[in-house]
Amino acid sequence: MTPSAILESALYVTDLDAAEKFYTDVLGLDLLGKVDGRHLFFRCGDGVLLIFNAEATKVPPAPDARLKVPPHGTVGDGHLCFAASADEIARWRAHLERKKIVIESDFEWPQGGRSIYIRD
Repeated sequence: MTPSAILESALYVTDLDAAEKFYTDVLGLDLLGKVDGRHLFFRCGDGVLLIFNAEATKVPPAPDARLKVPPHGTVGDGHLCFAASADEIARWRAHLERKKIVIESDFEWPQGGRSIYIRD
């Protein structure tokens, strides 16, 4: 068996307000859900991008919690890659530059394709 798709991807941040501004104002994602101090959920194509306050997700659910999501989180930088065509990447680069977002790296992969790297 093979999974058919990735439904959700999670990133962990220390500043949810800054993350909300970045993912809505810079990347144009639609905010699906928000719990102050804990998380932001954004629609991205057929999937969902979950942005968590890393400290808040380390806390186990209460014994009587309706949704018993186990503790999770990470330390250090995460990585997420959005799909884009070559033409879209060129437009994204121009858009990010207009928004004063630093392009950390931009290169062609030996097996084909191009990547640009930014930080939220």
